[in-house]
Amino acid sequence: MARWEPDAKGRLQLAALELFRERGYAEVTVAEIADRAGLTKRTFFNHFADKREVLFAGAKDFEASIVKHLTQARDDLAPIDAATAALTRSSLELAQYSDYARIRRDLIASSPELQERDLIKMTSLASAIAEALRQRHVPARTATLTAQAAVAVFTTAYGDWLDDSTADFGTLMQRSLAEFRQAVGGTRGTGN
Repeated sequence: MARWEPDAKGRLQLAALELFRERGYAEVTVAEIADRAGLTKRTFFNHFADKREVLFAGAKDFEASIVKHLTQARDDLAPIDAATAALTRSSLELAQYSDYARIRRDLIASSPELQERDLIKMTSLASAIAEALRQRHVPARTATLTAQAAVAVFTTAYGDWLDDSTADFGTLMQRSLAEFRQAVGGTRGTGN
């Protein structure tokens, strides 16, 4: 493959995914990824800060899409409904990447380093959602709790979708939200 061919970023992602699957995440170097893609290490670092980011590319764009949809949500929606609607709308574009998403999930599960990065990305997402909710005049504590709950609802529905990518993601989100509401609705505080 010639080094000048287009879509260097995509080629690097594909090469990394292949190598991670073949040998495991920890056993693969940036140099090997670049070589498999027919590119240089320098080109790799033009696109990614480190090899972990290959699996998290697009996280900021996804976050921005959610925030955009949240700011456009109807004013009469409860905060949790607005947040889950925004997550649902942004996630519909992920359907075309179901095979990649399943491989990515398995790789993350196999590596504490990747699990840590995934948690950092989910925390960043919850913070962005909380800030967007505060912009909708939701009190700060309520915005934070709602954002964290919405991310939990999303990760549950997303996991279900990865197990059955023929399922409708919006339906999975609504089911996950209903289960969340049931879980917290029947709980009593101890008042201690």
